[in-house]
Amino acid sequence: MYAIAVNGSPRKGGNTEILLNRVLEPLAAAGWATELVQVGGQRIRGCQACYKCFERKDGQCALKTDVFNPVMEKLLRADALIFGSPTYFTDVSAEMKALLDRAGLVALANGRAFKGKIGAAVVAVRRGGATHVYDTINHMFLMNQMLIPGSVYWNMGYGRDKGEVEGDAEGLGNMKNLGQTIAWLGAAIKPHLDSFPALESVSE
Repeated sequence: MYAIAVNGSPRKGGNTEILLNRVLEPLAAAGWATELVQVGGQRIRGCQACYKCFERKDGQCALKTDVFNPVMEKLLRADALIFGSPTYFTDVSAEMKALLDRAGLVALANGRAFKGKIGAAVVAVRRGGATHVYDTINHMFLMNQMLIPGSVYWNMGYGRDKGEVEGDAEGLGNMKNLGQTIAWLGAAIKPHLDSFPALESVSE
């Protein structure tokens, strides 16, 4: 089993990254292969709505001059996708938004390639607005027929300055529980993924 955590914060080693690593720890302990990928601060364009992904159906985006396609290849291989973002004016970072839009569309274009995968949103926040960030990430997961596990609270940690989230004991405990829940869910669903409900028709 393979879990990928994507850091949408441009601040490497910051609160978002700390939270994501706390989710990955119990997964690694359960024998999963885990990887943290840095997208925040990297060059990644927004979706151009060219729909070439629907024409080519090769699991890639037609824009090949940024970090998207190498990240998308990992997302397609993963059993669990954990997307983390700081809270910027009550929403995700620009890099995370670009990833959500392009990954979501490419997955839809390729036979709903994310269906049956586990998706979890993780949010770092100073004070308010985290719930909207959480929803933004989960909306892409839900539209792609992904499975979203719950935890003991919404998956957010509080802190502004670098490393300050380490003082949020409840938030860190939530991340540990989230990782444990993902590991449990992954083991439970793995034998049954071949029977995941197929999409028969779409109403306009």
